[in-house]
Amino acid sequence: MVSGPVSLQLGLGIPTIGLLVLLLAVVTVYQMVEIVDAYEKEALTVFGEYRKLLEPGINFIPPFVSRTYPFDMRTQTLDVPRQEAITRDNSPVTADAVVYIKVMDAKKAFLEVDDYKRAVSNLAQTTLRAVIGDMELDDTLNKRQEINGRIRRELDEPTDEWGVRVESVEVREVNPSKDVQQAMEQQTSAERRRRAMILEAQGERRSAVEEAEGEKQSNIIRAQGEKQSQILEAQGDAISTVLRAKSAESMGERAIIERGMESLETIGEGESTTFVLPQELTSLLGRYGRQLTDSDVQESAGLDSLEFDAETRELLGLDDIEEILGQIDAATEMDVEELEQEAEAIKQGGGVDIQNPDEVVEDVDHGEATVPETDVAPGTDGAPVDGDEGTDDERAVETEKE
Repeated sequence: MVSGPVSLQLGLGIPTIGLLVLLLAVVTVYQMVEIVDAYEKEALTVFGEYRKLLEPGINFIPPFVSRTYPFDMRTQTLDVPRQEAITRDNSPVTADAVVYIKVMDAKKAFLEVDDYKRAVSNLAQTTLRAVIGDMELDDTLNKRQEINGRIRRELDEPTDEWGVRVESVEVREVNPSKDVQQAMEQQTSAERRRRAMILEAQGERRSAVEEAEGEKQSNIIRAQGEKQSQILEAQGDAISTVLRAKSAESMGERAIIERGMESLETIGEGESTTFVLPQELTSLLGRYGRQLTDSDVQESAGLDSLEFDAETRELLGLDDIEEILGQIDAATEMDVEELEQEAEAIKQGGGVDIQNPDEVVEDVDHGEATVPETDVAPGTDGAPVDGDEGTDDERAVETEKE
């Protein structure tokens, strides 16, 4: 009766113990094996005593009496909360920043500081307020790099003792109070208006100068054109005078011959049979004979046309007609299109060098031709004109007829 229950208890206890042993073995193995990620290191303590740092991979540790503390060995980002500070010129500002840190010695980070992340964040907050409080408001807004550098230098020494390196500090925002912002906006607006007014005044001044320079050059070119026109007109008048004088000289001789023939016809119609002809009339007949075609009248010393004396010829430019005509042709071939292009370039602000008007006029004076200033009509130099001779001959013929 008693052996039956005892054997039953033994049969049920052996499998249970086996399961317990198996379960204990599994838990022991699990506690002994520690897997560390590639970007981490873990501090190992046994019975609360620091033993070593576990490297990435599979590590075996004492089970049930060991504890591990992981440390991320990558660069980590810490946000510094927004801080309120008073600048050196008593202007309230708010600022926040970002701190980039990296654990260089996990043993120091485990043994020297409780929570290295919180410690670095609190230290960065106090340092940020201290740096901003030591600067002027304008410097806090303009010298971000200087603020970053000073905060980093202040954090380097204490963080090195914790096995942490501060790689970079970046101040994100520095905002003055609303009243200061409004004053700064008004100042900026006033400064922009001032600069706009200065630029507008400079533009108007530049425009006036360019317009005056263009008008000046235009007047110079216009004056040059008018002067050339006057020179050409004067030369044309002089040549016209010379040509009229030569034409009058030729026509005067023919008029004398015709008037002489009319006088002979008048004498022939008279009743007298005796005629006394002056020597000038004989010369007239000889000159008329030379004008006839197939005439057998013997050539005799004719009545030569009058010639201008040397002074009159020089004054009229008779010896320099070809040269004057060449100068007129050269002057008429002036590059009018080039002058127009220069004037257009001046109006558009082109690179035309503006010369002194006196120098331009002097250059033109050196290159112009001599212009006769006095028109002398034929016969004004006191010499007799062919018409006068014709009148004397006719008067002598009429007297003899009477």
